[in-house]
Amino acid sequence: MDGQTRVRLDVAYDGTDFSGWAAQPDRRTVAGVLTDTLARILGAGTATGLTVAGRTDAGVHATGQVCHVDLPATVWEQFGGSLLRRLAGLLPTDVRVRALTEVPADFDARFSAMFRRYEYRVSDAPYGVEPLRRHEIIAWQRPLELAALNAAAAGLVGEHDFVAYCRRKENATTLREVTRLDWRRDPDGILVATVQADAFCQAMVRSLVGAMLVVGDGRRPVGWPAGLLRRQERASEVTVAPAHGLTLVAVGYPDDPAGYARRAELTRRLRLPAQS
Repeated sequence: MDGQTRVRLDVAYDGTDFSGWAAQPDRRTVAGVLTDTLARILGAGTATGLTVAGRTDAGVHATGQVCHVDLPATVWEQFGGSLLRRLAGLLPTDVRVRALTEVPADFDARFSAMFRRYEYRVSDAPYGVEPLRRHEIIAWQRPLELAALNAAAAGLVGEHDFVAYCRRKENATTLREVTRLDWRRDPDGILVATVQADAFCQAMVRSLVGAMLVVGDGRRPVGWPAGLLRRQERASEVTVAPAHGLTLVAVGYPDDPAGYARRAELTRRLRLPAQS
């Protein structure tokens, strides 16, 4: 891009008071807040092409979100050294840009990504959730068995059509490859599900968690979540787990920047509908 510099932003946010990532009229969103703040610093329309690795839903948090923008090269030269500090001074306290990095023009925060990793936190303590952590952990009223959760998770790993767990979009595939899905119980007693895949369709992670939780508390057999993969439509009996337990913790990209364009091309072929 002649005269343009592509900049990667590593972003964290508390999703409690956001209507998700994507800009929406008359709604407070992460993309809207970032765009407005960049405009205040650099001038309206200076930062263009804001693209995110994964659009999180309302109430979902992030510690490892990634996006990119394009800036005039002269603006990056002038503001690059101070932009992180300027953003920290103007952004609201529930969203932070943690790093700004110049990247090659063929880096695409969405399509160059190799994986997204989420964590979901659940408390099965009889008293519920500690007050200071109520925005990031859900309370489950029944005791949960870690071994049963992990047994259910094992049947969901791999490449499958996850239509039973997705909100289908027209002309979009629901085929995904889950490369990691497991549970742990932290020393504080909180159960944490780690879910990693090449990509996720809308509500997929929270639907998977909802299906596994009813196995963990004994109401469904271990093989039930994997059995739903045979469905040809969304499984209405799966309850979508609440948004506030979910956090996007990492997005992975090729180690060699030369791989950005190849990965983006492959992803576009897999995810975008063919043009007639």
